[in-house]
Amino acid sequence: MNYADYINLVINGLVEGLIIALPALALTLVFGLARFPNAATGDFVAVGGYAGLAAHHLSGSVLAAGLAGALGGAAASVLAYLLAFRPVIRRSVITLLLTSIGVGFVIRALLGVVFGHDPKPFELPLERAWRFGDISLAPADLNLAGLTLLTLALVFGMLYATPLGRSLRAIADDPDLARVSGIRRERAMLAMWTIAGLVCGIAGTVVGMRTVVYPDAGWNMLLPAFAAAVVGGLGNPVGAVAGALLLGVLQELSTPYVGFVYKIALGYVFMMLVLLWRPQGLFNRPQGVR
Repeated sequence: MNYADYINLVINGLVEGLIIALPALALTLVFGLARFPNAATGDFVAVGGYAGLAAHHLSGSVLAAGLAGALGGAAASVLAYLLAFRPVIRRSVITLLLTSIGVGFVIRALLGVVFGHDPKPFELPLERAWRFGDISLAPADLNLAGLTLLTLALVFGMLYATPLGRSLRAIADDPDLARVSGIRRERAMLAMWTIAGLVCGIAGTVVGMRTVVYPDAGWNMLLPAFAAAVVGGLGNPVGAVAGALLLGVLQELSTPYVGFVYKIALGYVFMMLVLLWRPQGLFNRPQGVR
């Protein structure tokens, strides 16, 4: 392999990492406020994929597909919170985790009944890749990466530059202090689940446009997203995105040596090494026990 092959792998890894970053960000938002790993995150991604696919078939518009995917993911997320998570939100982490696993099973079953289990593609026009010597750039990948970057920019702008974002971060840092400061936890939780669902829905549309849509598509994204969130530090939004990019590039660069099938396992090996070395994640500061 020459240097151009490695550059192509890095580019593919960055695109893949940006896509993984969306559900990883949703995972870490839920963990930061609700204090449990939401195993239904991937299924919100799948709902967004189907909503985007339906809108694209009806309108032929990629923009409409993205908006429908975001709304579909947000609707699934908020309904799951109201119907399943809010009644047990004060229970243990294990109870909430098991509830999320059950929510995921229900969503996948409903998607299978309504849409079937056959993979469904977006009907997008084929575009020739741009070539710069031996380096190739796919316009579709660049467009999807741009949409993902825009989504991340909007979410981080909300988190760090708006009163709502300050409220969410205050609850994540110290729920008791946030409560006595007058921050309404219920409103913040609804906002957080809505934002997490919007992010997952856009991720589902992006994944569907890059590959295909099927009921288990989101479930297959859950483990890489969880690995990225753990590597970056659960509860750290910036860390989740950085962890996703790091894992995406690492997996792609390993492809010539371990093959396409086994490159995914490398991400989990890296996650285990990070847990052994820095259990708090690469981008979280260690905290002492008091």
